[in-house]
Amino acid sequence: MEYLNLDLKNLTKKLIIRNAEIVNEGQIFIGDLSIENSFISELKEGSISGSFDNEIDATGLTLIPGMIDDQVHFREPGLTHKANIFTESRAAVAGGITSFMEMPNTVPNTVTQELLENKYSVAQANSAANYSFFMGANNENLDEVLKTNQKDVCGIKVFMGSSTGNMLVDNKKILSQIFEHSPMLIATHCEDEMTIRTNMANYKDKYGEEIPFDCHPLIRSVEACYLSSSLAVDLAKKFNTRLHILHISTEKELSLFNNSLPLEEKKITAECCIHHLWFNDSHYSEKGSLIKWNPAVKKESDRKAIIDGIQNNVIDIIATDHAPHTIAEKNNNYCNAPSGGPLVQHALLALMDLVKKREISLTDVVRKTSHDVAKCFKIDKRGFLRPGYNADLVLINRNKEQTVTKNNLLYKCGWSPFEGHSFSSTIDCTIINGEVVFRNGEINESFRGERLKFDR
Repeated sequence: MEYLNLDLKNLTKKLIIRNAEIVNEGQIFIGDLSIENSFISELKEGSISGSFDNEIDATGLTLIPGMIDDQVHFREPGLTHKANIFTESRAAVAGGITSFMEMPNTVPNTVTQELLENKYSVAQANSAANYSFFMGANNENLDEVLKTNQKDVCGIKVFMGSSTGNMLVDNKKILSQIFEHSPMLIATHCEDEMTIRTNMANYKDKYGEEIPFDCHPLIRSVEACYLSSSLAVDLAKKFNTRLHILHISTEKELSLFNNSLPLEEKKITAECCIHHLWFNDSHYSEKGSLIKWNPAVKKESDRKAIIDGIQNNVIDIIATDHAPHTIAEKNNNYCNAPSGGPLVQHALLALMDLVKKREISLTDVVRKTSHDVAKCFKIDKRGFLRPGYNADLVLINRNKEQTVTKNNLLYKCGWSPFEGHSFSSTIDCTIINGEVVFRNGEINESFRGERLKFDR
């Protein structure tokens, strides 16, 4: 495979990718894809004729739509000692993520329209990927939430369980009003706070401050997840709300979702995350705080059930919940180590390993990281390899190993739960809006992504 005189910083307007293994809309075939300006101009099994300014011979590479990550925490503003939009978007692009949706539990919390627009301004100046930001809800800002423009904002985020930040919505009247009046998608973090507090008190009585990390899924328990998720589903059904439940971590919660309808007709959808597909509770003894997430990594039976949920369309989206902290913060005991970890640089590689293990199909990976994210959020002209769509795509070498080391991490926090692991694949090239932004370890530092638009 060879890139013919391809200059990352001076691409001309017409580019063709030849001889790729193309995975798109349930099909896999060898073919070509051409790009003019920012858009896909033609997609074909076999050869595309015509003259082009630049050519990529993608023989032996797999071409897919770029991953759209609907849940990241890039920590800007206010927590930039952990991460920022510049550093984490670069890591995302190196991992084959071409668009992201970022969460509101920054400092200050994104709970006014002014603060929301400030984030967009920062991203416009600094983001290497396309972007959108959730408007945050709390117990006091319903009026601000209802001002949100559903054409250019991905959704409303409601924390129905406390996590990093202070955004817990625990006023039942306000919660009902948000579900009743929101005109757009509500994304929820679902863990029942009282259950968690009771469990935490019991484990502190037993262990004091030195609670073992493998108690995390017992404190932030299956029941805590199910109680909160079932409440969200009940509210959504009562008010006919467009609800999206984030990071499903338990087998029990899967019973709350319906797979009998096409995604376009679903009012209630579900997401799972990379860490719940990869780790189980046996890994706490080795990884400790590095795999402490909220919701917690739980049993192997939960992991397998979530994978089954992907296959049978109970789970609609695969995301990362990328949520970095410094290693100094993570190197605390259980009670003081924050939950969350960095994942965007290695999410697609982890999924390629699961494909190789035959746990997930290659077409399901593309559906759940691109096609169905675009459908779920009604993203305008992205998520598919189609003529007229924005050219957001990734070339993967599924026959070239990549070992995760501190030296090749792009996260500002400088660590990964995958350190030392050799993935079976490598991200070869990431193209965003028709421009090569990442290739063979090099990032086009001058490129900036675009604000996502929504066809609602």
